[in-house]
Amino acid sequence: MNAEETLEFAKKYVADVLSFFEVNVDVDVTMADDVIELSVPSTEINSILIGKNAETLRSLQFLLSTTLRGKGADVVRVNIDVADYKKQRADKVAKQAKEWIEEVLRTGDSYIARLNAADRRIVHHVASDYENIRTFSEGEGRDRHIVIAQQSS
Repeated sequence: MNAEETLEFAKKYVADVLSFFEVNVDVDVTMADDVIELSVPSTEINSILIGKNAETLRSLQFLLSTTLRGKGADVVRVNIDVADYKKQRADKVAKQAKEWIEEVLRTGDSYIARLNAADRRIVHHVASDYENIRTFSEGEGRDRHIVIAQQSS
């Protein structure tokens, strides 16, 4: 399956899931940095599609990614956003990360945060703007967390 076919399949897959809930909206699909980006506009079932702590959204991404892999798609990394939830969440996490980093810079003490993988990526990205801060993830599975620390001299 080439890139164009993959994008069309992904769009139809998400549209079919939405139609199961009797929602018919136009799903926007693009490719950026080898990631399929799907954007679902706001509907009356946002909370159902997102789920508690975005678990439903991550599950839908996993199902689509697994299905694409099974069909031999070139690109299988998938990001689905519903009603700009992930964008708003990323902005919130980035703001919080800056506050944590400022605290680490002020106190010299490391900061540990238990975050999911997507949120940890955001913190790593924000921290990359600070030359005297380093971040790393520790732990396994649900116990995985990020550590924000001052760079060693």
